[in-house]
Amino acid sequence: MTAQTRSEISALLEHHGLTPTRHLGQNFLADPNITRKIVKLSGVGPGSNVVEVGAGTGTLTRALASTGAAVVAYEVDGRFRGLLEEVTEGLDVRLRYADVMDEDLTEVLGAGKWTMVSNLPYNVGTPVVLDALRRVGAIERFVVMMQLEVASRLVARPGSPSYGLPSVVAGIHSEAMISFTVPAQVFIPPPRVDSAVVVLNRVAAPTFSERAIEIAAAAFNQRRKMLRRSLASVLDDPAGEMERNGLDPTARAEDLSPADYLRLAA
Repeated sequence: MTAQTRSEISALLEHHGLTPTRHLGQNFLADPNITRKIVKLSGVGPGSNVVEVGAGTGTLTRALASTGAAVVAYEVDGRFRGLLEEVTEGLDVRLRYADVMDEDLTEVLGAGKWTMVSNLPYNVGTPVVLDALRRVGAIERFVVMMQLEVASRLVARPGSPSYGLPSVVAGIHSEAMISFTVPAQVFIPPPRVDSAVVVLNRVAAPTFSERAIEIAAAAFNQRRKMLRRSLASVLDDPAGEMERNGLDPTARAEDLSPADYLRLAA
């Protein structure tokens, strides 16, 4: 497995006249050991289909493809076209220079089972994962690196200060856990916060999962209010519905689990 070193990344950036852009959340992983650890954790190999968001200098792209996996790699910054074509030459990598949030991933990926493995740009990590969980059923497993604070929200449990709508969406569609944390100094340039690698394994969600998310969104939009009031916009009789489902109408948004929101939706 070929993983770029810090000196190789610096040389590539200099050779192609590139500098990371903060507003695109570009922080390039420059620790080969962590790159290899992520690829091993993903479990991909010959015959695997992988989608990567935020290819950057291609260190993860190249390492994933070197396992024999077929990789679709997104990079929104067209300046990196020449660099990425250079480092992925001869590998089974399909490069797409587009914003993944503007793409219909179901159409792009097509049939088959997919794994998302990414060092996600800091500014799009949450929407990329949540949108794919809700709309791209072909992606069965996510192994993604994101800000530690954001990762904590995805895996938070009811009652936790980090628990919110992202936690509910992740809880409805997956089993999520933080695998390991990553210090800021292993990136070029180093971000201001630490990161974490999150693993999300998709679970089958009921057909009314979007309704559950709609109810949870209304609850968290007014999270200081009791649910009998905050859910008035989405339920005809919030207090009655909650009581019939064995829930306390005086509870607040953070008190209900993903399963509780599914019960209300059902």
